[in-house]
Amino acid sequence: MTPSTKVVLLDALGTLVELEPPFARLAEAVGGEVPRGRVERAMRAEMAYYRAHSHEGRDAASLADLRARSAEVLSRELGLEVGIETMMSAIRFRAYADAAPALAELRRRGLRLLCVSNWDCSLPEVLAEVGLGDALDDVVASAVAGARKPDPAIFELALSRAGRDPAEALAVGDTPEEDVAGADAAGIRAILID
Repeated sequence: MTPSTKVVLLDALGTLVELEPPFARLAEAVGGEVPRGRVERAMRAEMAYYRAHSHEGRDAASLADLRARSAEVLSRELGLEVGIETMMSAIRFRAYADAAPALAELRRRGLRLLCVSNWDCSLPEVLAEVGLGDALDDVVASAVAGARKPDPAIFELALSRAGRDPAEALAVGDTPEEDVAGADAAGIRAILID
């Protein structure tokens, strides 16, 4: 970080939060009727579908539709009907242990903190649920921004909301192809968390 840094743009999944393994909860929810390996493969198929379509969850109605389609993928892969509530109850996130202390230290240094992530419109609620909502100045989800990383437009929107220029920003994320490439395209220095 340089003295010119005024704002830090942080990715969510893999940087601030992690997905708790959902496989055992889903296996329990479907009553042990499906072998654990099949549950895991089905959940991974749902996760891949969601990741490819997360930008479509722009508001409550489109998010409900995205979750319904994701539950259909899960049900098809399992060969068993799984409702949205059952699927969502298996999906939980938690903040990394060092996330809140790191955000507090950055805030103590006077930096503005924005989460910029490929996620649906529920991202602010997820961050609040894991205890990070108040640690951030703003949240920019790709579904609301209308652009997914590595598109520099999502970073440009975040900078606009922070009232800062690319030279005053630092982006932090865990993927070279989305976080680092997107920040580079927007003229922002980036740190890759390995």
